[in-house]
Amino acid sequence: MTDVLVAGAGIGGLTAALSLHAAGIEVRVVDAAEQLRPVGVGINLLPHAVRELTELGLGDELAATAVAPEAMVHFDRHGNRIWAEPRGRALGYRWPQYSIHRGALQVLLLQAVRDRLGDHAVRTGTAFVRLAERESGALRVILRDRGRGREHGVRVRALVGADGLHSTVRAMLHPGEGPPLWNGIRMWRGTAEWHPVLGGRTVAVAGSNASAKLVVYPISRRAQERGRELLNWVAEVRFPISRHHGMAGPADWNRSGRLSDVLPHFAGWRIGDLDVPALLAATRHILEYPMVDRDPLPQWGRGPVTLLGDAAHPMYPVGSNGGSQAILDARVLARCLDRAAPDREAGLRAYEDVRREPVNSLVLAHRNMPADRILHTVAERAPEGFDRVEDVLTREELGELDTAYRRTTGTEATDLEGRGSWGTEGVV
Repeated sequence: MTDVLVAGAGIGGLTAALSLHAAGIEVRVVDAAEQLRPVGVGINLLPHAVRELTELGLGDELAATAVAPEAMVHFDRHGNRIWAEPRGRALGYRWPQYSIHRGALQVLLLQAVRDRLGDHAVRTGTAFVRLAERESGALRVILRDRGRGREHGVRVRALVGADGLHSTVRAMLHPGEGPPLWNGIRMWRGTAEWHPVLGGRTVAVAGSNASAKLVVYPISRRAQERGRELLNWVAEVRFPISRHHGMAGPADWNRSGRLSDVLPHFAGWRIGDLDVPALLAATRHILEYPMVDRDPLPQWGRGPVTLLGDAAHPMYPVGSNGGSQAILDARVLARCLDRAAPDREAGLRAYEDVRREPVNSLVLAHRNMPADRILHTVAERAPEGFDRVEDVLTREELGELDTAYRRTTGTEATDLEGRGSWGTEGVV
């Protein structure tokens, strides 16, 4: 019998495996993918998530791979500077913010799991199918070996669904929920090796998602050591929902996009020394994705089953919170199971009590980001650009930008510095 089975070997599932193992709890991970490959594009990890990974002993690996941005800078579509704020340590945190390739982060976590738990700890090509009966204090879980097309049962004390936006575990717990909810924004994403721009430590945000918006930042320290940049970019364009009769394609992170679809929306854009159309055209593989989330759930699980990460609380990717919140979920899950041992159900409910309401609030906050409203205001008031931002925004509006992102990071620097460790490793 397996103590805790985690369905999904993404960022949240692998962090859960490391955290549970550190707490002395037996854990196994299954994933439907035949092979875990370093796919995807860039991701930002906020300082409170970096703290948790550092306490898991992964700080050096992160520092060797990721880029620690020093500032987030907002521009209009003409490249005029609107506002800037320090990031990570420059904002007063003890831990940095990191920009990293999602695939590189997943590989880093996967290698740590295999090093610490053994190669057998993660079984790929194995999909969660359904729950069977409970027997002798255990839950019988039906899995499918995708290569052989055969189903088999395993006995577990607890099941954690970390299987993403299209979670099979969530669909079992909350049937009839329907497809993800689209807000009308289509996103194109990509990475391209480039020459250093914008100082090499900047998260640049330009335009407005009321029409077209672009986010660009470097994600590879190794590229910087070679005198280059691996730039991650995200292009957002809003469309009338009725025009596409839905999401204009599936919500699949690996769906390919076309340069011809995104490039016209950013013709002539330049942000400082960054030629935006040239960067987009230099991207070998473009991904397309609808900006979607789901309504918050009043409860995540029941009995010996719960949810984690995007399976529990998918949110718009606008506050650098998706991966970060999954990491926090994983850490709190391990802590609560450890404290409630041997009662696994009590531990799962305690985890949900700690995490559900705060992260549900973030889901709703991401639907109404104050920063996006102010960027839209700039575009309306100065469609042809400006010389002084003070001529476009009032002092109060600029002040609102100072606090807009802090409302959705979940933790102030002083709060993060002051609280105790969430880990069970004895590392602070």
